[in-house]
Amino acid sequence: MRTITYNQVQELVKQLPVTKLERVYSMLLKLTEKKTGRESAQVDFMNLPLSQRRKIMKQQAEQMASHYNKTGVERGEWQGGEFIDEY
Repeated sequence: MRTITYNQVQELVKQLPVTKLERVYSMLLKLTEKKTGRESAQVDFMNLPLSQRRKIMKQQAEQMASHYNKTGVERGEWQGGEFIDEY
């Protein structure tokens, strides 16, 4: 099988009429999806063992708690106050 470079593919794409770009893009996208075999990050996460998902969620919760603690004053300034209806 002959080795084809990205540059060769790009040159061919440049020669295509605009009317065929959507079809070619769709074909390349499907090939990429099949090659990677990835449905989505969410599906990948759900396919992990429960213990690993819990560990990841615990780490994320700790990161968010830290973030909210650091930004509490700033968040209070723009979220706080009274609602004012001005018509």
